[in-house]
Parts: sequence; C-alpha cells; structure tokens
Amino acid sequence: MNSPSGKIGFIGIGAMGTPMAGNLARAGFRLTVYDIDPQRTRALAATHEIEVADNLAELGAACGIVITSLPDGKIVRKVLCGGNDDFAHCVASGLGPDSLVVDMSSSSPVGTRELGAVLAKRGIGFIDAPVSGGVRRAVDASLAIMVGGDVAPFERAKPMLEKLGKQIFHAGPLGAGHAVKALNNYVSAAGLLAASEAVVAGSRFGLKPETIVDIINASSGMNNSTQNKFKQFILSRTWGAGFMMGLMAKDLRTALEVTAATGTADPLAQHCVAIWNEAERTLGSSADHTEIFRFIETRKP
Repeated sequence: MNSPSGKIGFIGIGAMGTPMAGNLARAGFRLTVYDIDPQRTRALAATHEIEVADNLAELGAACGIVITSLPDGKIVRKVLCGGNDDFAHCVASGLGPDSLVVDMSSSSPVGTRELGAVLAKRGIGFIDAPVSGGVRRAVDASLAIMVGGDVAPFERAKPMLEKLGKQIFHAGPLGAGHAVKALNNYVSAAGLLAASEAVVAGSRFGLKPETIVDIINASSGMNNSTQNKFKQFILSRTWGAGFMMGLMAKDLRTALEVTAATGTADPLAQHCVAIWNEAERTLGSSADHTEIFRFIETRKP
C-alpha cells in the first residue's frame, strides 16, 4: 500500500528528472522531491505544487513509492541504503514495509539484482524502469520505458509510468530493464559511430554532408542518429541533443557487463566501447554524445 499521505518521492531533479517530475505533478500525483542541488528542487517547486524534502530519510518516511532518476546504480544504492549499506540517513531508513522503489536510472543490471535482494530483506519492493528518448521525449511524456521486476509491482507503478511514456514494456525479471536499456544504447551508439565515420569519409571524398545524410535516410543505412541527430545537432555543430558523452560511455560499459555475464561473443561491442571510452577521455564526460562526430573528424587513423 502507499503511505497514508499517498505521496510519491522523486529523487534526481536533473535534465531528465525535472520534466518527468513535472509531468507527474501535472497529472495530479502528490510529489515530494529531493536533489543534492537545492536550486533544482526550488526551481521545480516554483512551477509545480510539490513538496521538497530536506533529506533522504524524510522523503522515505513521507512516501510509499519512490522513483530514482540518478547517474548510475552505485549512486542509487548509496541513496537508498546509505554508505556501505548501513541504512543511515538514507531513503530506506524512512520507508515502511510494502513500499516500492522504481529505479528509472541507467544502472547495472547485475547491481540491480543485488540491490533488489538487499531491499527485499527490509520488505521493500524494487523494480527497474529505465527510459529511452532523451530530454525532448521526457518533456512531452513520450518516453519508451522498459521495466524489470515482478508483475505485481509493475502493475502498481504502471499508472505513474503511463504519465511519463507512451510505450511501456515489461521486459522480464528484475534487472531486465537495465539490461535491455544498455544493449539498446549500444546499438544506438554503434549506429551513430558508423554514420559519423561514413559522413566524414564521404565529405573528404567530395560529397556534401547534407547529401550523404539524405541518401542514407532514403536507403538501408538509415538509423535513429541519421534521422534525428545529424542535421539537427551534428551538421549544425550545435551538439545539443541533451545526453552526455560520459553517460553514453557508461551505458556501453554496462552493455559489456551483460555480454560478459551471458558468455556472448562481442567483438564489435568491444571495439565500439573502446572508441567511446577514448572519446570520453578526449572530449570530457560533459560533452554531448553527438560530439563523437567531432572526435572522429580529428582522430588519426
């Protein structure tokens, strides 16, 4: 059951969390929010009827369902369980039995299953529900959401998830959402990398970059990046797709965890991840992920 207040906690008021929390508030859900940067929560509270928690334990005590939208699974575990799982000054220290945590971060599926076992000992339900679509689709509530976990908590969370995304998938058991999210981002990153190499090579051969992209988009090489990133953010050199290089590289490393855990041959993934790791070191974690094109332009053979 929910807490007596019926409130939902939302932790992580960043580029994705801000519009997601806002959409829940507009849909009529009563929210209590927390972020390490109080300016973010104050800005959100200025435009929506929400409450701001002073600390994590306070948020846990006020809510029966808690959503996390954080950079990675290690941070999620520390927020929920405290340092070294000591359950001090953390969300779980305030949560009651039969509460539910929905991790919408991009976390490691292996770590997610370990965390689920830790929370289960305290009677706390846990599902993973990472998203795809970026900031634009977070704003218009059209995200794709992939959920891992038991059916009952999935159904409990579904009314909220339906206010955040248009396509909601029950991917499988706990960790399945995080696994498929990482694998999806690998496919996306590989497509962006391949298209970047093709456009750079074609331009040096004498073709106009816009023409290359148009032809690819009318042909079998078309992918999400050629359709939605090249003219919009790469050829315009605005690099403003809204997803950081460091987060993409982290998701790709998570994809390798999945291939390693399943004994899957992954020569292309290994090569792809090595290039993205190099780009992250060169351009910095905060660079937009579309700047992989700029990295390819300057990288020596």
